[in-house]
Amino acid sequence: MKLDILAFGVHPDDVELGCSGTLMAAMAEGKKVGIVDLTRGELGTRGTIETRKAEAAKAAEILGVAIRENIGMADGFFQNDETHQRKVIEMIRKYQPEIILANAFEDRHPDHGRSAKLVADAAFLSGLRKIETKSDGKIQEIWKPSYVFHYIQDRFIEPSFVVDITPYFEKKMESVLAYSTQFYNPDLNEPQTYISSNQFLETVKARALMLGKRIGVAYAEGYYTEKTIGVKSFDAFIQQRT
Repeated sequence: MKLDILAFGVHPDDVELGCSGTLMAAMAEGKKVGIVDLTRGELGTRGTIETRKAEAAKAAEILGVAIRENIGMADGFFQNDETHQRKVIEMIRKYQPEIILANAFEDRHPDHGRSAKLVADAAFLSGLRKIETKSDGKIQEIWKPSYVFHYIQDRFIEPSFVVDITPYFEKKMESVLAYSTQFYNPDLNEPQTYISSNQFLETVKARALMLGKRIGVAYAEGYYTEKTIGVKSFDAFIQQRT
């Protein structure tokens, strides 16, 4: 299955928090979209591998993505080395996305920045003919995505561009709350964490409101890119008036 957009998250719930509104906006335009989680989030204070897996599946159903896979890297201990790069390359060549969405380059959680560099490096290497990978025993075709965009996570990064997600914000938050062991849940008897308070969810909303205000819409998600974005005409910058 060829995808238009493949979103990588180092932990289940990263994609929901960072770029799920953009994914739904793309699907509304007829794009095929998928998610790949690098780890199972097994070092998280709350929940278990089994609950995180079930929550990720529920969130994927809410979003309506075409596929969701988990590579099964070691949470907290994966490295940006050949072994891990090849695992990501296999996913990129398998789904041949035009655009990759990845974790923030710098963030509070060290896994986020390390994952961002891992995915960006793998996206480049995926286009090299002398790197051979296999899927189901068959040699994969090389594939070079057009862009790798990094979504904004806990720490604010000045975005290269923002995407209007206003029609999809409520469903975005529904997908986040599918992770009932991780976020605010007064009925859950688990230790409190940085992300388990209701105030954390309010900051997710506040970020979307702030980015939306910059482009005159209610809610938006922001992205950073190291690659210069090219357009064919100024029409690409004209927003539809409501």
